[in-house]
Amino acid sequence: MILKKLRPIVYFLSLLFFLILHSCEKKTLNNLKKKHNTAEIDRLIALGDKYFEQSEYDSSYYYFNKAKSACDENNDVSKIIYSISNLATIQQNQGDYSGSETTAMEAIPFLEKTTNPQHKWNIYTIIGINYLYTSDHNNALYYYTKALNLRISELRKADTKNNISQIYTDKENHHQVIKILSPLTVQKEVLNNPESLSRIIDNLGYSYFKVGDSRAFDYLNKSLKIRTQEKDEWGLISSYYHLSEFYKKSNVNLGNNYARLAYEKATKLNSVDSRLECLKLLIQNSSANKSKEYSLKYLHINDSITKVRQKAKNQFAKIKYDSKKEKDENLKLKAQKTLQLEHQKKRNLVLYTVVGIIIAISIFITNLLLARNKREKIKASYTTEIRIAKKLHDELANDVYHTMAFAETQDLSTKHNKEILISNLDTIYSRTRNISRENNAMETGPLFISDLKEMMSGFNTQEVNVITNGMDSINWMAIESNKKIIIYRVIQELLVNMKKHSQCSLVVLTFKKTGDKLQIDYTDNGVGATIEQLNSKNGLQNVENRIQAIKGLINFDTKSNKGFKVQFIIPI
Repeated sequence: MILKKLRPIVYFLSLLFFLILHSCEKKTLNNLKKKHNTAEIDRLIALGDKYFEQSEYDSSYYYFNKAKSACDENNDVSKIIYSISNLATIQQNQGDYSGSETTAMEAIPFLEKTTNPQHKWNIYTIIGINYLYTSDHNNALYYYTKALNLRISELRKADTKNNISQIYTDKENHHQVIKILSPLTVQKEVLNNPESLSRIIDNLGYSYFKVGDSRAFDYLNKSLKIRTQEKDEWGLISSYYHLSEFYKKSNVNLGNNYARLAYEKATKLNSVDSRLECLKLLIQNSSANKSKEYSLKYLHINDSITKVRQKAKNQFAKIKYDSKKEKDENLKLKAQKTLQLEHQKKRNLVLYTVVGIIIAISIFITNLLLARNKREKIKASYTTEIRIAKKLHDELANDVYHTMAFAETQDLSTKHNKEILISNLDTIYSRTRNISRENNAMETGPLFISDLKEMMSGFNTQEVNVITNGMDSINWMAIESNKKIIIYRVIQELLVNMKKHSQCSLVVLTFKKTGDKLQIDYTDNGVGATIEQLNSKNGLQNVENRIQAIKGLINFDTKSNKGFKVQFIIPI
């Protein structure tokens, strides 16, 4: 922006010196045309495909990102969409579903420039899978339906219907799964494609098993046979897992054997979620000693999953950043070269000096702004690390310690103790996922209100009821992004404070727009607090600081044992 504002000054000074010196006739600068290298783009995509097949996802991500950056937005639409779909798939395979969704959404504007339904199918399917994995079934069904309505092959339609059936599997609606998948097993296109056939009959067999239909055995075993012949590594995890559940009660040893096979295959392919699911089965059906061994493995994997995924997420973000930086540097070099050529034509030393001074000032100001921005990012990163460390210490460490102590001291051969252990493990997993979600980039666009509601609903329990009033009457799209972030964080900190200290049963949040101001009232029926107690709570101090940072007003109205009230008013 700074360079753009300075550009008119450069042109004015150049013209002034030309008129004074009467040196030469005026000429216009020709824009450098981007040298288009199709062979180089194809080479980068080929390398991305190669490393993807070898499961070297960091290298694959690097080359697909390079290919996308090298593409021309008007001439290489198909290659851009293909690169984006692979980037999003890699992030999805690494468990970064929000990052995968963000990447896939980059392809939406380019879908309008192509008539190839296959490209649209790929993107819609990737987005649908991300929503499925995060249990957002409505959005998953929306994108799967968009994919199904495209002019695609019957095989692609069958694959999409199979994806839709997984939504109903998650909802335990197995009769609907059977209704969707049964007709697909006789389709010619499906029968001629082993991968699709094995996937469909495996899911169908599992639903038959869940409703007590004897056909389950034949379908599950037929799918296993096909996947073994085709060496479908990822598919074998699903087959082993479903057969383990099938034999869980009728043949415990065989069920455990299939669970171990699924665990070994998931370990080989580095599928962390599948490893955890397999360990759950092994914990439930193994002897006391084995249950302890598998429980400790579960704890170890679950404890490291957040760090591993965050590391992968950071790695992909760095690749994107470095690529953008390289692209910006190349554009800068080209601009400088153009300017140098023009100077050589004009042979005007004075103009050289003026332009040099302007460039130096621009670089100085840019570096100054970048340095300040870097300091702010470091400070924000440090604050985030402190918050995550505190959550890990206060919320997760104790749960892990008590669960490990329980696994080491209790008899896990009893059904009651196993159920307690599984419940504790699920609690630890949920806490870990919540910590990860709290530190994701915040949505401030159309999905802001749904994200805010989802966050608030997370504080609803059997003991506490959180009620909102007037939230949907506010035009959130008219509010600045930074103010929405502060509103989100303030409400989150108030609810966290409530959960820790309030001992209330009811929380009411009221939203009201008055003129050009937004008023939010928080009330609970908890124990309240004195002024001295309020001053000692860092969370509430953070609330006050955030509101004051955007020139808002905040008022605490509280008395011990008489509830807690906060009112804050924000200019919009």
